[in-house]
Amino acid sequence: MYFILYRDVKGEWRWTFRAANHEAICVSSESYTRRENCIHSINLVKSGSPTAKVYDDIAKSWL
Repeated sequence: MYFILYRDVKGEWRWTFRAANHEAICVSSESYTRRENCIHSINLVKSGSPTAKVYDDIAKSWL
């Protein structure tokens, strides 16, 4: 399982949590103007799945 961190059409940050088969499990319910706030939101969700990785779609790299 992993997260994808990306910018939406308004240029704000969002995330999608995906299963090992790449199907979306859940998405952020809001957008974030600051990348750090989006990552904080991921970490809150991640506490329930501590082994999940985060992929930054803008930087094309794993965090």
